[in-house]
Amino acid sequence: MVYSIPDKRYFTIGEVSKLCGIKPHVLRYWEQEFSELQAIDRRSKRRYYQKKDVLLVLRIRGLLRDEGFTINGARLRLSETSEKTRPKSIMDHKAIEYKELMEILTILKGD
Repeated sequence: MVYSIPDKRYFTIGEVSKLCGIKPHVLRYWEQEFSELQAIDRRSKRRYYQKKDVLLVLRIRGLLRDEGFTINGARLRLSETSEKTRPKSIMDHKAIEYKELMEILTILKGD
C-alpha cells in the first residue's frame, strides 16, 4: 500500500493516526514499546511527530498487521535493520568517512 505523506515538518497525533490508519491510543502504546518512536513535546504540551516518525509508524504497522509479527518480533526486526545500516567497526566507519572526504575534495577541486 502506498501512502502519501504531506511535506511538512511536524504532524499531530491525530494527523499521524489518520495517515497511518491507526488509533491515537495505539500510537501512544507503540511509543512505550518502541524506543525508536519518540514524539516531540512542544510548548503546547502536545505530541508532534516528524516525517521520519511517520515512516517508522508505517513500518511498525506493516510488521505487526501485514507480516504478523508480535511486538517483540517487530522490535527485534527493527533493531536488526538499524544494525545493518550501522558501521560494523571503527575501521568501517573510518573508511566511510575517508570516502566521503575524498568525494568532497574532488568536488572542491572541480574535477
